[in-house]
Amino acid sequence: MRFPPSLLDDIRARLPLSEVVGRRVTWDRRKTQPSRGDFWACCPFHQEKTPSFHVDDRRGHYKCFGCGASGDHFKFLTETEGLSFPEAVELLAHDAGVALPKPDPREEVRQQRRAGLADVCEMAARFFERELYGPAGQAARTYLERRKLANETLREFRFGFAPNGRDALKRHLAEKGVEEAIMVEAGLLIRPDNGRPTYDRFRNRVIIPIQSDRGQVVAFGGRTLDPDGQPKYLNSPETPLFHKGSMLFNLHRARQPAFEAGQAIVTEGYLDAISVWQAGIRHVVASLGTAFTEDQIARMWRLAPEPIICFDGDQAGVSAANRAVDRILPALKSGYSFQFAFLPDGKDPDDLIQSGGREGFLAETAKALPLSEVMWQREAAGRDIATPERKAALEKSLYDLIATIRDERVRKRYQLEIRLKLSNLFWEASRGTRDGKGRDGKSRDVTAAAQRVEKPNSPHFSTERTVCGLCTRYLDLFERHLERIARLRFNDDLHEGFKAELCRLAVDLEDEAVASIFETLDPRFYEILNEVMADREKGQPEAGFHPNWTRLSGRLQVLNFNPSSDFIERCFEHFLDELELGQLEREMEQDLETSGEDIDEQSWQRIQALKQEVMRRREELGRRDHELAEEARAIRAAHKAEGMRRAG
Repeated sequence: MRFPPSLLDDIRARLPLSEVVGRRVTWDRRKTQPSRGDFWACCPFHQEKTPSFHVDDRRGHYKCFGCGASGDHFKFLTETEGLSFPEAVELLAHDAGVALPKPDPREEVRQQRRAGLADVCEMAARFFERELYGPAGQAARTYLERRKLANETLREFRFGFAPNGRDALKRHLAEKGVEEAIMVEAGLLIRPDNGRPTYDRFRNRVIIPIQSDRGQVVAFGGRTLDPDGQPKYLNSPETPLFHKGSMLFNLHRARQPAFEAGQAIVTEGYLDAISVWQAGIRHVVASLGTAFTEDQIARMWRLAPEPIICFDGDQAGVSAANRAVDRILPALKSGYSFQFAFLPDGKDPDDLIQSGGREGFLAETAKALPLSEVMWQREAAGRDIATPERKAALEKSLYDLIATIRDERVRKRYQLEIRLKLSNLFWEASRGTRDGKGRDGKSRDVTAAAQRVEKPNSPHFSTERTVCGLCTRYLDLFERHLERIARLRFNDDLHEGFKAELCRLAVDLEDEAVASIFETLDPRFYEILNEVMADREKGQPEAGFHPNWTRLSGRLQVLNFNPSSDFIERCFEHFLDELELGQLEREMEQDLETSGEDIDEQSWQRIQALKQEVMRRREELGRRDHELAEEARAIRAAHKAEGMRRAG
């Protein structure tokens, strides 16, 4: 149904946006001013501690200044509850007391037809349920017991059994007055091409109803009980009710748990999803065995900004993951991506649940890799890059993939990340044959240079090194604060050189092929780059480095406890403030030394004003440092409590 703009405006006018959004968030009392229609809260679309999500009731518009999410009443419901636009309009019209126009006759016929098919599917679901608990369902019940599915789970998911006969369901529905043509249209019967009688699609199978976003039965999945039966799993065909490419199994149950957890798990099969759900992980959906479509990707993102997709660890699972990468890349957008969990070879989610329980499964999903890393490993792992031509071929294959990303901001971020990884890879590969000379023509022993830095040699060494690491690991922070970072002058020459080369790679050399410029970068650039690249690996600090300063997660240990992106950015800005203040103090000292005793009144006043500004900013930094430290302790405590809860 098409809705006239006047109708949508009427709904917006009658229903304050804050009322719609307020069902999902808690308003910040300090910043919110209801009398002005001005509301602030922590964003429901990404994790944050400081409210950056703003609702303007006067304009009927929301915007998050952290992740960029924005929209109106209808978009908020489609993004947070997984509703289609017409469903969102219908729901809000009901809440606002606005009457919807009657559909045109053709649409009304289509709706009645779909309603009729839904009624038939519901009748079939009840028939299958009854058969499961009857005499003919004994083998099916035995199979489900072997799968360790509890009675409560069977009832919740409405498991059933299709008898091993040609027309058991057909006869049952016919007795209820259902026409044969309707049964065929609903996907319940198969009509042979040779003119023979229709027969039941599902026979001698355990049946799992497939439900719509609102819990309505629209199709079925059947698992054969015949050891030699093929196919092992059989789904309903495409019907006016059921479109595999736009549906996710269990979406209607997972929506609220996913919102509360801030995460979603995606399995390849619905029985795996049911097993994960039974283990208490309720934010799980399944893809119905199809290659991901843009509709499914959008639905997953309505559940969580970075869903975790589970793949088997064998070659088939890796191939499926690679196909998913190709499907997902074009649809990527700011703040939204996927993580890939490769399960131990030969095991699926149900196997992990049976052997290791909930914690065993969660331990594997905790190892999930970001999409960018899966793409990188697919193209670069084991690649022969011994010649310039092979280096160029690898670079081209990666750039061709990145070029499919439609979102310009995401595409540029991927390009920078890949340029850093390629630079590091090419540098490492060529170290054995390099003549040891840097771009200044002087010989360099990179290992020896690295070992020279044994511990902090300046008051700001730790902060500078942390900023370098954060710039490299969180490229979005680097890009957002690029101009500010470029203006800074680091005390430590190694850090200053790294910062300068990183800015040069991102700006001046943006259009240059990495294969042609990686050796022009200062060799010391790779010291910190290597350190950050290896940061997630477990092990001892590299020889020659002070143990407290080798790796980013050792210097900023809160990173080991999965803090929110908002907290990381506030830490990053705090470190930049600290370095800028240090730079201001150095400038003030230089002014005093230069002036000596011949200081005039104007210079004296300027220096005194600088001193007051330094004192003010130092006090502000101290206060904020205390706040961040307290928040970091709370993050650690919450992480520890969650670990104890899982262990218990």
